[in-house]
Amino acid sequence: MEGCIKAEWDRLRKVIVHRPGIEMFFGLLDPHASLYERAFSQNAALKDHDRLVGALRDQFHVDVGYLTEKLKAYAEGSIKAKAMVVDSALERIDFVGDAKEVAQARAELKENIDTYDTDYFIGIIMLMPRMVIRGSKGVEAIHINVTERDPLANLYFMRDQQAVTDKGIFLSRMSKPQRRNEPSLTRMLWKMMGLRIAHESAAPATFEGGDFIPMKDFALVGTGDRTNAQGAEQMLRHGQSFDEVAVVHQPSNPLIPGTAPDPMVDMHLDTYFNVAGNGLVLGSEALLKRAYVDIYQKEGSSYRKVPGSPSLFDYIKGKGFDLIGLTTLEQLSYASNFLCVKDRAVLAVDSGLIVKKVLGNLEFKTKEDKKRYGALLSQAKKDYHTFRRSGQLFPHRKELNQHGVDVYAVDLKDITGGYGGARCMTAVIERS
Repeated sequence: MEGCIKAEWDRLRKVIVHRPGIEMFFGLLDPHASLYERAFSQNAALKDHDRLVGALRDQFHVDVGYLTEKLKAYAEGSIKAKAMVVDSALERIDFVGDAKEVAQARAELKENIDTYDTDYFIGIIMLMPRMVIRGSKGVEAIHINVTERDPLANLYFMRDQQAVTDKGIFLSRMSKPQRRNEPSLTRMLWKMMGLRIAHESAAPATFEGGDFIPMKDFALVGTGDRTNAQGAEQMLRHGQSFDEVAVVHQPSNPLIPGTAPDPMVDMHLDTYFNVAGNGLVLGSEALLKRAYVDIYQKEGSSYRKVPGSPSLFDYIKGKGFDLIGLTTLEQLSYASNFLCVKDRAVLAVDSGLIVKKVLGNLEFKTKEDKKRYGALLSQAKKDYHTFRRSGQLFPHRKELNQHGVDVYAVDLKDITGGYGGARCMTAVIERS
């Protein structure tokens, strides 16, 4: 059913994506501040995105819709939908400066609502401009300074603004201020499409969709840098109705000193763990063995926490799932961030095309902080030399063939620089 999902391995039918626009340009002015992993070519990233969409449509016959195109179509066919877009835009544009000029600019914008295209208002929501307007004394001149305030540079990671559960859509409250306004766009589309909103995350909760994986009889909810304990609690209370939910605590990497997890090494649950089919998962064993889980079982309309906190490794093996382990270099190269399109068929990042970029980025970080990243870099280099000798690097692994997994590898070497792969870039709204 559209807007409700029980299992990650059910056949993929419909997704929504966002092809990056001018907001990515602003994001690339400061990749680190924009939560990107590294700098990359925007033109090449757009070609990567087109390849992803092409594979979904041509290879797997998935119905792929574009976020802004869908919003525009609904807004141009419905006065109510258009008002939703316009009202959201008016809340996000800011005029400051000379009082008279500010008042005139506000009035002019409102007077011309029917003149402007829907794209114009969507652009305002995505860029959140602040107009500083000042007049000059003695001359007829008005000076305008336009500032973009936290443009939605990560919007193309469409997984995170929501989780789609067995009860409907659980809307996120993003952890980082750079992403906080993204659900305002996706929320509008889900409402226009008539999809059920199970719950909207509310402060102090933070929640992001990359931390949720439905497993038919149970579900996994990751916590850590992006989804906090309150977010997991709201998911338990309002977001789903699985018989069992395992809340996974973000692990620290044993190759990084200290006990604090590095959010750019395992940001979401799906950056170190994923499901390839009924009974088969992939993940970094080193991280799965350090990620402990709290288990909640359904009792009536609520959940009861059961004793014990096993590792995710032990928990998932106890559920009868086979595990294909990922090396450190594979995990850093988005191997786990594949998209399951049906039972034992996945659309994956071709990790071999980006390992040098990943190693280069890690070398830069090691120069900045050798104590923190030296051991991680050393292991990644060892993995690279092993790959060069064996030719075995995800998704070109014999274990996948042995487990009957069909893999379609996609070149996403530039667009992954934003820190995410095929799963991160797709809002899945229907499986069957």
